[in-house]
Amino acid sequence: MNIETRTTTPLLERYPLGAIRRNHALEHATLHILARSQPRQGLAGHSDAGGFWIVGNVSIESVRAAVTEALQRLQRGEHQLAVHPNCGTNFVTAGTLAGLAGALAMFGAGQGRREKLERLPLAISLATLALVASQPLGSFLQARVTTASDLTNLQVLEIRTSQRGRLMAHRILTRQS
Repeated sequence: MNIETRTTTPLLERYPLGAIRRNHALEHATLHILARSQPRQGLAGHSDAGGFWIVGNVSIESVRAAVTEALQRLQRGEHQLAVHPNCGTNFVTAGTLAGLAGALAMFGAGQGRREKLERLPLAISLATLALVASQPLGSFLQARVTTASDLTNLQVLEIRTSQRGRLMAHRILTRQS
């Protein structure tokens, strides 16, 4: 699926939302590149206005190389790197739609357990349809709302590494120039 990210509203570009969205795009692109070079390594990320975190047992050299490549590729227009299949946006979208579908199935079910149990197949069917619909919707929301892949003026300032128990946590600090 080729999804191009675009700014949808000036509100989403205001600080801190714009900064978070750009850092989120760079986080996703970095995770894509790290996953390609280290496919068996479990990784996670989290973005904020000041940068993002990469959590996982990878070296700072690997993170630095992945961040550099990710930034260059996004700046060259590879917008699809800003959308990641394991993003929380996808999970929230799926959970919201499935929960609403389940609630919809229960409207008019009555007060008794039997009436509610009789609606269970309908609830399961509607929740399943909602989960199917949530896959493209989650990617669409990432591309248009929760990430911004135009990183023309984004700079990586510093990468810090710390040990958190058995896991490494890498803090990538950024700035919009």
